[in-house]
Amino acid sequence: MIPRFGEPIRRDRRYRIRHGAYAVILRGPEVLLTRQDGPRPEFQLPGGGLDPGEPPLRALHREVAEETGWRIAAPRRLGAFRRFVYMPEYERWAEKLCTVYLARPLARLGPPTEAGHDAFWLPAPVAVDLLGNDGDQFYLRLAMRQLGLGPR
Repeated sequence: MIPRFGEPIRRDRRYRIRHGAYAVILRGPEVLLTRQDGPRPEFQLPGGGLDPGEPPLRALHREVAEETGWRIAAPRRLGAFRRFVYMPEYERWAEKLCTVYLARPLARLGPPTEAGHDAFWLPAPVAVDLLGNDGDQFYLRLAMRQLGLGPR
């Protein structure tokens, strides 16, 4: 069973599945987050939706580079969660199936190339409280526990 986070399912809506790959990227006690300006400003784990036919790990590398300007290495699956949300950029309701990976930063390529995104290295305990959704918070906390970076 994949855990669900966020808003309750609305029975009056039809949801389309949207697969995504996201990363917890730690450098010592800091985590790399992306801040997306719209549709409302929020901090997120870097990552995003898979393009048609795109494998999850390829999407993960592409999305992290676009949203943060960083190349990552050694992604390891932490788990997955579901969110039921409205996606205004696509004008549709979606069941987001989010697979989360733990990865390490390899090299900074430059600034983010995706419009409306900025990258921030933040202390992991601070970042947990800034993340815009409960699923991202859960997996950052899990990674921190696994690596001994916070309370157990």
